[in-house]
Amino acid sequence: MTEMTIARTEGREVAGTTLDPAKVAELIRTFLESKSPKTVRAYSGDLREFARFVGVETVEDAARVLFRHGLGEANLLALRYKNDLLARGLAAATINRRLAALRSFAALARRIGLVGWKVEIEGVPVEDAEDRRGPLDVEYATILDTLARRRGPKAIRDRAIVRLLHDLALRRGEVASLDVEDVLDETDGVSILVRGKGRRQKARLTLPDPTKDALWTWLDERGSEPGALFTNLSRDPAVRGARLGGDAINLLVRRLGQDSGIERRLRAHGLRHLAITRALDLTDGNVRRVAAFSRHRDVRMVMKYDDRRKNDGAAIARLVAGGA
Repeated sequence: MTEMTIARTEGREVAGTTLDPAKVAELIRTFLESKSPKTVRAYSGDLREFARFVGVETVEDAARVLFRHGLGEANLLALRYKNDLLARGLAAATINRRLAALRSFAALARRIGLVGWKVEIEGVPVEDAEDRRGPLDVEYATILDTLARRRGPKAIRDRAIVRLLHDLALRRGEVASLDVEDVLDETDGVSILVRGKGRRQKARLTLPDPTKDALWTWLDERGSEPGALFTNLSRDPAVRGARLGGDAINLLVRRLGQDSGIERRLRAHGLRHLAITRALDLTDGNVRRVAAFSRHRDVRMVMKYDDRRKNDGAAIARLVAGGA
């Protein structure tokens, strides 16, 4: 329990609120229906965390606790929640997602007229320490060479996966979610339909020739029956033929790096990083064109890759040191 405890739960009215429980339940259902399955899992957990903070057992009761307040008190409650998350030592990304869930939830309540205010408590700064350069060009070439020396269905499948991760800068989850039906062979070329991060509609992406050839070779091996495009090839009948998940794709890339003699630990997302960095090099830093390629909604994300690519800080440090 915390100082914000309201107490009675189990479907009973929380003290001080006049909101109809049925409307609150409908709000929660509508809020989650608008999200992707992955976001639903994350935001459901985040709302349960807020319920824990205010000392109630259900998300419905937590919503009524929040919505019984006016603008000032609601934001004070959100600020106390943020301070509680900070005091628990949670990662900045986790804190920001939980606050984003609360802001988004309250925003929907405002749009449908349940409240007349919004949660305005912002997240915490995130130190961008991630190396967005990805593997080096020579390391990627070494991975392709490793695959070229291998034979059999797994090598054919893995080559197609690596090509999609790099050539189209796909995320591992986007590759994992592809179905055979998402591959289109049309008069203007071969393309795939990809549901991007946070998107409800699939985008049509045209395949360059090396990617198309790798994917076509895999489809010849796999067969054209409907279902997951990339499947488990284990000898274990319990898992053979099941959809290959994002974690399995990440492990696949890591092992390819190890088998190729690359000392550092590679990730599937690193191939996306490399593709974006190379795209910036090839377009002379045109972040808008590269944002269209990488399907980033915010060009500022691509600018972070550009900053890492140029490493202006190191260049200036050399100039300063040379003048000493």
